[in-house]
Amino acid sequence: MADLHELKCEACQAGAPKVAEEDVKELLTQVPEWGVIDVGGTMQLERIFSFKNFKHAWVFTDRVAELAEQEFHHPEITLEWGKVTVRWWSHSAKGLHKNDFICAAKTDQLY
Repeated sequence: MADLHELKCEACQAGAPKVAEEDVKELLTQVPEWGVIDVGGTMQLERIFSFKNFKHAWVFTDRVAELAEQEFHHPEITLEWGKVTVRWWSHSAKGLHKNDFICAAKTDQLY
């Protein structure tokens, strides 16, 4: 199987299937810095990236935004002094889809 960062997101429709719990554990081995969090009953992937200042964090935020547009899959991005928090989940699936793990791996490549 190809590395996640080499894959392309597939189009999701309303009701798209979520990743099965056992598959989540396997996929997390490919993005080990990411954690799964529950936000109001919706499972999301989250990682906090650290930077030495606001400018470097801002540049990274812009790069993640460009990735999101290329993949047509959009995360929550929180920019703060010295850190950026990125959360991936699929609104159409109301939880985690393989696209989220693909984009997490691609985000890691940008860091």
